[in-house]
Amino acid sequence: MRLEIGNINIKDIQLADKTEVKNGVLYINSQEMAKVVGDDDKIASVKIDLAKPGDSTRIIPVKDVIEPRVKVSGTGGMFPGFISGVETVGGGRTHVLKGAAVVTCGKIVGFQEGVIDMSGPGAPYTPFSTTYNVVVTCEPIEGLHPHEHEAAVRLAGFKAAAYLGEVAKEMEPDNVEVYETLPLQKQLAQYPDLPKVAFVCMLQSQGLLHDTYVYGIDAKEIIPTIIYPTEVMDGAIVSGNCVSACDKNPTYVHQNNPVIHDLYERHGKDFNFIGVVITNENVTLADKERSSSMTAKLVEFLGPDAVIISEEGFGNPDADLVMNCNKIEDKGIKTVLITDEYAGRDGASQSLADTTPKGDAVITAGNANEVIVLPPMGKVIGHVDTADVIAGGFSGSLAKDGTITVELQVITGVNSQLGYWNLAARGY
Repeated sequence: MRLEIGNINIKDIQLADKTEVKNGVLYINSQEMAKVVGDDDKIASVKIDLAKPGDSTRIIPVKDVIEPRVKVSGTGGMFPGFISGVETVGGGRTHVLKGAAVVTCGKIVGFQEGVIDMSGPGAPYTPFSTTYNVVVTCEPIEGLHPHEHEAAVRLAGFKAAAYLGEVAKEMEPDNVEVYETLPLQKQLAQYPDLPKVAFVCMLQSQGLLHDTYVYGIDAKEIIPTIIYPTEVMDGAIVSGNCVSACDKNPTYVHQNNPVIHDLYERHGKDFNFIGVVITNENVTLADKERSSSMTAKLVEFLGPDAVIISEEGFGNPDADLVMNCNKIEDKGIKTVLITDEYAGRDGASQSLADTTPKGDAVITAGNANEVIVLPPMGKVIGHVDTADVIAGGFSGSLAKDGTITVELQVITGVNSQLGYWNLAARGY
């Protein structure tokens, strides 16, 4: 499958009478956009704000981050199963407003939501302090259940990103990147002398409001399966979970999966990147055993010499990570694990809930329990009082002057287990 990504580079965002892109500036008709996004009887109000790199702005609580895109050619459309039908994506051409992002915000859905500071000491910890953010604050009607609230805000974000993405459809991209993976038999024959590498992408699906969607289906309801890397890049997987902000994979990160990008970068040079297996993270032991066994079987079927396995979340999913590692290693296939750590504020606690001697090649995205002090910002989008209740915060986190003392856990994307951002740790 061959996918062309056409990037339209966005260097600024401004409110205007017409939504369009001119000379690298994304102009937005906020009233029109709010009307499109708010067309849902579960949403009481929608407000559009802009947050730019370097602004004295705090966004809290952050639900999701989404990159505006539009399908130009090939089957399917944006956010299959939500905005478009469920036709297979991953081929043809997709245009991207590169540098822009939709951030969804509003009353808290689940306590595991996040913070984005556009400047100050918190900014370097999140990739989304570097993007031009169109913040969609959605307030729900009274009496919604949390899962209904989450679904309404999730869909609002996809609508917003699709609305903005449409302006790129007829534009000439600043650059075009091409990615291609052949059917397995042909792919294996393409670089017969290079080591074969695959990627196992674990999707958060462990419990209520811990949802990731594949073509519109909650990953709790799937069995592990093989997927073209370009499908992931083209929006087949989206976030719908309320897990800790530090290591949740927002939709933006799935769209820009750095493991897949890096594997493509070295494909045909250092190794033969042959494909992706997606698997879920489960609650019960039986489900963990089933999914890890099927994952190992699919990896064996692909026939790689080595696989990268990424986790999403912590605690309970650590067991899924270890099971996947053990069963794949038992088949004679080398593994590299990507995770993060919850090692206590002093770094002295056990980092993972489960371990294995076979997991002897591990990349860590750092310790989520480290404490940071976030100073007051000139503007707050959302509800700053949630700082005391979101995961990583505590009673008294929010000071009267607007200072927030919290664990890194509250910052969106800081401990990305896909390695999307810049925090890591080195062992000696």
